Amino acid sequence: MPGRQPAVIEDLGRGELVGWSWMFKPCRWHMGAKATTPVRTHEFDALTVRMLMDADPALGFVVGHWVSQVLAHRLQATRVRLLDLYAPYGSGSVV
Repeated sequence: MPGRQPAVIEDLGRGELVGWSWMFKPCRWHMGAKATTPVRTHEFDALTVRMLMDADPALGFVVGHWVSQVLAHRLQATRVRLLDLYAPYGSGSVV
C-alpha cells in the first residue's frame, strides 16, 4: 500500500527456503527478505540445479515437490496475512 512499510508476511526459521524465483522463468527475484538476527545461508547456482533436475527426473520430482509445498504454504500465509492487515474483519484465522 502506498505510504506504508512493506507487509511482513512470515518469519522463516532454520533450514527454510527463502525464495523460488530461481526455478521459474524469468528467474528474477520478486520479493524481499530481511534478517533480524545473524544468519548463515547457503547459496547455490540455480542453473546447475535446474540442469541436475532435468538430468535426473527423480531428483527433479523431489525438488519440484518440495518447492511446490513451500510455494503453497507461502501463498496461504500471504492470503491470511493480507486479510488480517487490510480486510475489514481480518481473515478469521488464528494462524
